[in-house]
Formats: sequence, structure tokens, C-alpha cells
Amino acid sequence: MAKRLVVFDCDGVLVDSETLSAQAMRELVAAEGLRFSPADALALIRGRKVAAWVAELEQRLGRALPPDFVPEFRRRAAALFTTSLRPVPHVRQVLDELTTPFCTASSAPREKIEHTLGLTGLLPLFQGRIYSAYEVGSWKPDPGLFLHAARDTGVPAERCAVVEDSLPGVLAAVAAGMAVFGYAPPENGTAASLAAAGAVTFDSMTALLDLLAKWSSGLPVSASISARENALLQ
Repeated sequence: MAKRLVVFDCDGVLVDSETLSAQAMRELVAAEGLRFSPADALALIRGRKVAAWVAELEQRLGRALPPDFVPEFRRRAAALFTTSLRPVPHVRQVLDELTTPFCTASSAPREKIEHTLGLTGLLPLFQGRIYSAYEVGSWKPDPGLFLHAARDTGVPAERCAVVEDSLPGVLAAVAAGMAVFGYAPPENGTAASLAAAGAVTFDSMTALLDLLAKWSSGLPVSASISARENALLQ
């Protein structure tokens, strides 16, 4: 039987970095005259290329941001990562127990991926299996990054499953012809939009192993599931 592959997004799926990145962005744009709530800041950047949300900020401002805005954003975010970054709850257990081959494919630069995985102790699990959009020249929602990961590992797209937390990521996986599981913790408020885009959603990593086990066995997985529902099924 042909092998399968699980493709994990990084930010927000493996490492709990997006809230910290949103904090860094909020602090910087406040000095430029823009105010965001934590939730709105997170919604703006989640799953998107930095250049895309920077362009949106400039459109709102009606002018260009300072030339050092992006380098300063990356510096502040990296400083927050060093002091406060943690793995997404329960994801280490998922990775330790997952028997299907897996990799990570992220819209972030490789240096950031390796830095955040290293800080959280996850990097050894992904050595040689890291794919960055910056190296492929394709950013979600374009499916190119996921298709590249599938080709590089020799797995047909239809036998790949993607674990994502963002709408661009879900759209990219669907466009690639891959199964997609949408991580949607209640505080994110994203379950409905991810499900509408084609994801099977779940609200805790404690539910993911069972979902992937069904998928890898070829069983239909069409209903979204919560951590509470998953516990009742045990």
C-alpha cells in the first residue's frame, strides 16, 4: 500500500507563536496610529505572508510604513519567542505517538521555523522534513508549498493530510487535493470558517490522533469534533 503523509503547519499548530507575533505587531502599529484588539491583530496575521498583512496595514494608513518596520517586527517577535514561546498544548504527544510519516510546511522563513521549533524542543522531530514557502516561492492559499512537500517525500497528494489553523492554509490544502484538519480552539473563533472552507475541525490536539487514525485507515472523516466529544467516544 502506498504510504501516507501528514503535513503540519508550524505557527499556531506546532508552536503557539501567533499570539506573540500579533502582540509584536500591535505594539509597532500603535506607534503609527493604528489600534488593534488582540483578537483582531491575530485575525489579521494568522496564516498570512508578512508582506500581505503589511500591505493591508499600509492601505489602512494611507502611507508606507517605515523601512525598518518588518525587521523590527521580526526582532520583537523573536524576543517574545525566546521568553514566552511554548508548543501548542498536547502536540508533542501527537507527534510522539503518530505512526504516519509527517513534516511541516510553513509560510515562514526557514530560519524562523527552525528557531521556534528549537525553542520548543520540537526541532529534532522535523530534521530534514521542513518546507518553507520562501524556498519554494509559493505562499498559502496557493497549493504549491503542500504539493512540493508531497513530491519531495514521494507521496501522492491524495494520500496527504494537512493540519492547519488558518483559512489560507485550509484553502491551500483543499486546492492541493489533500485532506485537511482544521485546528480551531474556541478562543480563536475560526471553526465555522475553516469548516466552510473544507476542513474537518477539532478544538484540541487531544482529538487529532483519533482523526488521523481514521484517515490513515481509509475510513471517512467528515464530521468536526470537539475535545469533549472525543473523550466521550473513548
